[in-house]
Amino acid sequence: MTAPSENTAEYLQALSERPSAPLRTETFRQTRPSTVGPDAVEPPFPIFLSGAVQKGFGRGGKDLGCPTANLPDESITPMTSVCKPGVYFGYAQVYGLSEQEGKVHPMVMSLGWNPFYKNERLTAEIHIMHEFKSDFYGHDMQAVVLGYIRPELDYTSREALIEDINTDKRVALKSLSREAYMKFGVDPNPANGGFDQERPSL
Repeated sequence: MTAPSENTAEYLQALSERPSAPLRTETFRQTRPSTVGPDAVEPPFPIFLSGAVQKGFGRGGKDLGCPTANLPDESITPMTSVCKPGVYFGYAQVYGLSEQEGKVHPMVMSLGWNPFYKNERLTAEIHIMHEFKSDFYGHDMQAVVLGYIRPELDYTSREALIEDINTDKRVALKSLSREAYMKFGVDPNPANGGFDQERPSL
């Protein structure tokens, strides 16, 4: 078994101390691009993840207005082994919900330690850009990660973190609006890069 590449989340997780993250600066805020990534999806993307939705820290919805769904630790290895901590974008789908709720929706994903909250455990938290009527803990979820938005950062205030989260959402939607990315959300054939639509919704 080969050792994980340096700077990947898997490599950093194996270190004796939780890695530090740079502090978000005003310059970073002012220079953020509206679209990220190339016009075509490039390796290591797409990365497919799936698993039952777990209970997280409960802060996303309450503190940040951005509820998240957590995947089990073992299901995120395909990503942690090739990606560095940071914020990513793509699509996600939750199975076993109503037809509308169970559709494929755009998502943003945080991979890392959430330095503002000083987490000691590496997590993958997915915010699906859809207003769900209720939680879906225990439901199977599939996600496809298509690109990188920004590095994991630390913050001096919750307001600055919320501002960046809202920018992340806008950047994700703009980045996903390109044809090469849109197909991952609508093509029902997994062999063509889309989702497995064979799992029935209620």
